Order: sequence, then C-alpha cells, then structure tokens
Amino acid sequence: MSGQGFRSILTGSFSTPCADNPTVAMVEAGYHHAGLDARYINCDVKASGLADAVKGAKAMEWVGFNCSLPHKVAVLDHLDDIAESARLIGAVNCVAIREGKLIGHNTDGKGFLASLKTVTSPAGKRVVILGAGGAARAIAVELALAGAAHITIVNRDASKAETIAALINDKTEATGEAQAWSGKFSLPTGTDILINATSIGLGDPNAAPPVEMGSLTKETVVADVIPNPPQTRFLKDAKALGCTTLDGLGMLVNQGVIGVEIWLGRTLDSAVMAQTLENIFGTENK
Repeated sequence: MSGQGFRSILTGSFSTPCADNPTVAMVEAGYHHAGLDARYINCDVKASGLADAVKGAKAMEWVGFNCSLPHKVAVLDHLDDIAESARLIGAVNCVAIREGKLIGHNTDGKGFLASLKTVTSPAGKRVVILGAGGAARAIAVELALAGAAHITIVNRDASKAETIAALINDKTEATGEAQAWSGKFSLPTGTDILINATSIGLGDPNAAPPVEMGSLTKETVVADVIPNPPQTRFLKDAKALGCTTLDGLGMLVNQGVIGVEIWLGRTLDSAVMAQTLENIFGTENK
C-alpha cells in the first residue's frame, strides 16, 4: 500500500434545526484551502439526543464540535472543564475534545471582538449594546474582559438587561448599566461603539432597530451581529452618516476561524471563508 491515509479529522455541529446553518460550507472551504483532511459534519440533534451525540463524538474521536440552539446551556452538563469567558457567559458554543476530556468555550463574543479590533480597540471605550440575548451577553463579557470602560445594555425587557449589567459589574472591571428600551433609542453622548445584538434585520433588508440615527456621530463605530444580509439597513444608515461599520458576516467567519484554532491549532484563511458565505448569501446586499 502507498501509506496514504483514509481517515479524516472529524469536527461538526449539533443544533436543531440545522438545515439553514451555512457554517459547514464555510469551514470545509477553509479546510480544503488549507490542505487539511478534515470534515465538518452538520448534525440535527434534538434536545433529547444531546447526551448521546456528545458521547458519540467522543467515541468516534472527533477533535471538537460546535453547539448552537438549543444546546448552548444544556451542553454544560456534559463537559469536564469550561474556559473563563464561557463560564462568565454561562453558555458554550464550541467544545474541544482533548484526550477524552471535553472543554467548553464560547466564541460568540470572541468572534465579534476579533472583528472590532480591525477598526478600534475596546479598551477604555463606552459601549452600547442593543438587546439582551445570548449574543449580547457574550459580546458584553468579552468587551469587558478586553478593557471596555462602560457597557450599557438596552432591552425592552429591562430585567434581562439588568442581569447582564450586574454580571459585568460583579465579575469584571468594567461598569455595566441597564436601560429600558421604549420608542426610538437615543445614543448617550460620548458613546464610542454601538452594537445591534438583536435579530431585527435578519433576512429583511428593510428592517432596522428603532434608533434615533441623529444621535450618532461620524466617530461612532456601529456594528451589527446579523450576517444575512451582510449590509443591513441599520449599517447602511450608519454608513451614510460617515460612521465606521462592522457587519455580522465578519463575526461569523471569525467564530469559525477561532473554533478551528481551538480544535486543531491551525488558522484558516478568513478571506476564503468570507467569500464562501458571500457566495451563499448573495452579493446584492454587500
């Protein structure tokens, strides 16, 4: 025999539903470009099957997997260790398997932070985050750990915003503040970074969060976590004001890059992965 190997490195994702998750195409494009004999398997795993799926990944010697909805919290019961930021966030979306041990990470906030650092440092900045769901919580924690000075969480259900603000105040050096969202939100004077961490605009190029855009200045960095369309109405309006903008596609790509670094210690080409997503989503909204 030639000595050629026929066993691929296995990674993947557990979620339900999973048919619309483009991560598999993005990551496998990165693997192929890097010359890695690795696969990313997109698995539809119901809540009742999570324990078996985790055991199966371990038994088949996968090097790691992603967890998306509804498993980001439930998977905690199946892990041997959890990274610091994931522990603070209280959710895991990336699991590495090392010598039979399962270690949980959260790349949601890390993916955003990597995008943000291409245009500005969060250190010492005043940040406003719209929304108080899982993405908002993860981003708030990572920004606080990266040195942000003040983080305001704005949400219609003020109690959810207060929970994240309390976490920031209790567990990090940053100052957290909660604010109820009613009507059009006006950005506080001195805000450096504004982030839409809601689902408003997902799949709808005309929808935008109710923000008084006149309260922004051209110095405001404006980000949206929504990857599709890459250029949301929110970002287009901010760009028209002269603001620096960041789209959610970059965050999604960075999550994939960081996940593979955790699993394999290899850095995939983010440009190849981004182009793959742009081809899937279409370029009409770029």
